[in-house]
Amino acid sequence: MTAPVDPGLQPERTALSWRRTLLALAVGALVSVRVLPDVLGPWTIGTGLAGVAVAIGLWLAAARRARAASAAFGSGGVMPGGLLLAATAVLTAAGAALGLLYLAASPR
Repeated sequence: MTAPVDPGLQPERTALSWRRTLLALAVGALVSVRVLPDVLGPWTIGTGLAGVAVAIGLWLAAARRARAASAAFGSGGVMPGGLLLAATAVLTAAGAALGLLYLAASPR
């Protein structure tokens, strides 16, 4: 016997939350492309563009995860794992490290 399914909008809210988070990561990576080369050198352009590419890849993974979660939510199946969350946390930590590097290297 399966538990009754709540007809709420939890999967949709979660998908929108992931979109906002990954959009913020992409914007932060684009800002780093504009700001960091003046202080840390031209290699940061590649790092920022790689951050944008990773954010786009995570966005696609989030869309796939939302479809899987929605299907599992409706049928009582197994929900997807936390790999997307871990990848987003790593990207956020890398952005924070670049921000700290920028603060440390900027002239006072």
